[in-house]
Amino acid sequence: MNHCGTKTIETERLILRQIRLSDAEVAFENWMSDDKVTEFLTWPTHKDVSESEEIIREWIGQYEDPDFYQWVIVLKEIDEPIGSISVVEKDESINMFHVGYCMGRRWWHKGIMTEALKAVIKYLFTETDVNRIEARHDPNNPHSGDVMKKCGLRYEGTMRQADRSNKGIVDAAMHSILRSEWEEQNP
Repeated sequence: MNHCGTKTIETERLILRQIRLSDAEVAFENWMSDDKVTEFLTWPTHKDVSESEEIIREWIGQYEDPDFYQWVIVLKEIDEPIGSISVVEKDESINMFHVGYCMGRRWWHKGIMTEALKAVIKYLFTETDVNRIEARHDPNNPHSGDVMKKCGLRYEGTMRQADRSNKGIVDAAMHSILRSEWEEQNP
């Protein structure tokens, strides 16, 4: 696959960029330390800012790899990170990226994640040769599925007890968009 790495993306309200170590404190405060944010995620809530610093250092070390896609979501209005969005899995044999995201709950239900996901989808379809972008969510977290649908992803079905989160073994509602579908929606 063609890869281009994590480059800055700007939208009306957001800047999606590489995370910096100096973002650790605000990332910890805004989303990484919140049990409600991590409830349906696979990584545990950070108990101390040092945990956030550790994962941020890992991400920074991976930015040199052109097949690493990890953005921090900066809300222009307050000029600070409020969440993250990334390619969490890839299957190059079928040109597929799996996207995951999370955001501090103070910014939920404001269309921010939809704006971020749309921007990442556009970036991946215009800058790489990905053919399929997919995402999944726990059916008990329907708002995440709403974001996917607003971004043009189609619901494909729910796989029973096919995922793991901080809630244990859970069902996984799968959504995807193909390059041909995205191009049809964005002529």
